[in-house]
Amino acid sequence: MEDKELQLVDHLDELRKRIIIAALAFVAFFIVGFIYVVDIYNWFVRDLDVKLIVLGPSDIIWVYFMIATVIAITGTIPVLALQIWLFVKPALKPIERRITLSYIPALFILFIIGLVFGYLVIFPMVLQFLVNMGANMFVTNFTADRYFKFIMHMTLPFGVLFELPAVVMFLTSLGIINPFVLAKIRKYAYFVLIIIAILITPPDFMSDFVVTVPLLLLYEISINLSKFVYKKRMKKMQEEELIEA
Repeated sequence: MEDKELQLVDHLDELRKRIIIAALAFVAFFIVGFIYVVDIYNWFVRDLDVKLIVLGPSDIIWVYFMIATVIAITGTIPVLALQIWLFVKPALKPIERRITLSYIPALFILFIIGLVFGYLVIFPMVLQFLVNMGANMFVTNFTADRYFKFIMHMTLPFGVLFELPAVVMFLTSLGIINPFVLAKIRKYAYFVLIIIAILITPPDFMSDFVVTVPLLLLYEISINLSKFVYKKRMKKMQEEELIEA
């Protein structure tokens, strides 16, 4: 009983260590983002025909914090993934350690691809739709606060969703999920993804379609990648059993 309690304490200490490292990385990237906020801000507003406005001094610091937070989240993704890998590493076999380690750069790359997709495809489409909808009714002025909040809402969800293939491969390699489960829950997953697409796009069929199709394709890609990883995992396990026998 005491041995189990000691093991639990050791695991909790290790978990605390990994969380602290990830938190420190977030703070470091946040500071870097805060330093370069002006350059990042100018890049985002380079194509705007109007100058963003603020309604009070607090809006200025809020914009700084929003931009720095996005930079911090993006930079912390690979660090957090590495800390998770280091936490589960003792429970993995040598071959599993090498395989799962390769998913860390994949998580970062897919997150960036998701952000780019959201910013270059979804954001301009939704913004144009909303501006056109109120063109004959309102004088359109954008506050910096709401403009950057809008960008975050149109990009960050896709950064997270585009990591689905890498996450599925990682969990499959650990034996937590398998392609058969993913195929079995396909219709429920489709329903959730369609709801997500409807919630984050304008209320027209074309916008919903443009967003839904990539999300469904991501799920199907995830299933196929899970099959590939699952077959390799089963083959390795059979080979190890033969060697032990």
